[in-house]
Amino acid sequence: MLLDRDHRGGRRTRGPTRGRRARAALLLAVALTIAAAFAGAASAFASGGGGASLGGHTKHQRHQRHQRHHARSRHRHHRAHHHGSNPLHGRGVWIWELGSTAHGNLATILARAHRYGISTVFMKSSDGGGFWSGQFSSAVVHALQRGGLKVCAWQYVYGYKPVAEANAGAEAVRHGANCLVIDAEAQYEGRYVAAQTYIERLRSLIGPRYPLALASFPYVDYHPSFPYSVFLGPGGAQFNVPQMYWKDIGTSVSYVYAHTYAFNRPYRRRIYPLGQIYSDPPSAQIEHFRAISRAYGATGVSWWDWQSARQAAWRAISRPVGRLPGFAPYQALATVGRGARGDLVVWIQEHLVSAGYAVKVSGKFKARTVADVMAFQRAHGLGVDGIVGSQTWAALLRYRPAHVDWTNARRLATAARMRTAAAGARAGRTPTVTLPVPLSAGAPARRDEIPGALGAGRPR
Repeated sequence: MLLDRDHRGGRRTRGPTRGRRARAALLLAVALTIAAAFAGAASAFASGGGGASLGGHTKHQRHQRHQRHHARSRHRHHRAHHHGSNPLHGRGVWIWELGSTAHGNLATILARAHRYGISTVFMKSSDGGGFWSGQFSSAVVHALQRGGLKVCAWQYVYGYKPVAEANAGAEAVRHGANCLVIDAEAQYEGRYVAAQTYIERLRSLIGPRYPLALASFPYVDYHPSFPYSVFLGPGGAQFNVPQMYWKDIGTSVSYVYAHTYAFNRPYRRRIYPLGQIYSDPPSAQIEHFRAISRAYGATGVSWWDWQSARQAAWRAISRPVGRLPGFAPYQALATVGRGARGDLVVWIQEHLVSAGYAVKVSGKFKARTVADVMAFQRAHGLGVDGIVGSQTWAALLRYRPAHVDWTNARRLATAARMRTAAAGARAGRTPTVTLPVPLSAGAPARRDEIPGALGAGRPR
């Protein structure tokens, strides 16, 4: 289904330069911004006692209060501006360990970010349920924001304590993050109940519209038990940031796009590719990754990770790239049929229930699912073959997926519950059903296309 093609193209032009005066002015502005943040706090503390006359505040105190009022107003306006636009747009770089990123020097981070056109930094805020207050502090977040960057938090989650993980994610939001990214990988495979607990708790704390993204394995078909349909389903993350590390996966840039998009598009979440600048990939491939992202319609690309990137990689992520003449992005959606198993099958079955079919949401594409797909195709004037391809996906995704309340309890009257849910859908109601976790939740991963667990743990 997927072709391993590698298209090369695009103009290579000289990268952007900065004059000495511009750099000096920028560094001065950064230093003054950070100094002002700490000076303001010290001034506010120092003015807390003494100096009041019997007639009220002194002229000096009124002046200080007036200045603090305007500073708070500017800060509120600044925060509103940051939260009012999508922080995933543009160019971003991920930070795992702040201390290993420009030695934690915020002025240096800001200067480099501006030099290479970085608009957003993704900084790790927690690991599991442990919040990294020493790294993701309000002071650090606000200093970077005042320097012109958006700051997204990201957390590595394991699924062992989903409520604590959700609380840690919400803590990053309270510290001023412009968005939150969930880095869920192999530890969450099979954990549908934990994923649902985490998402529901997190949304109750941060609200339904706060920008939330999932950064996970790019090859959905390699991970049949991973609960993509929970993390990217209704009420979950609005954005999808697949880890498309082509060099580690061992494939071409063009193929990693084709494979990733074919299997991620059915979840109907906007995709923001995450590329690699670690492990020293060739600059030409980094530039090719950027050029192809445009062909696929991505409005933002980010890179893992800051502390591992060599100077050549920084130039490659900022050097202007042209279009790819003759390049055609892979448009087809994944083809799913009899014998398939995994979360994409769960997704199909949830949509079939909403379309009025009493199929069991098991994650296995067996005879009943084939029959219901054929009935659905017949009812919608499609070719009847029992296979979910691009045209059937397009018709199926017009329906909102059934809401499934996953439970680890195995003894449930599943067939009767599905008939009730399907009848409710036919009557115009949004189907909701409590079910045991799908049978596909026990399926092993085909393989981890990305070796290791980048982002897990550290520092202490």
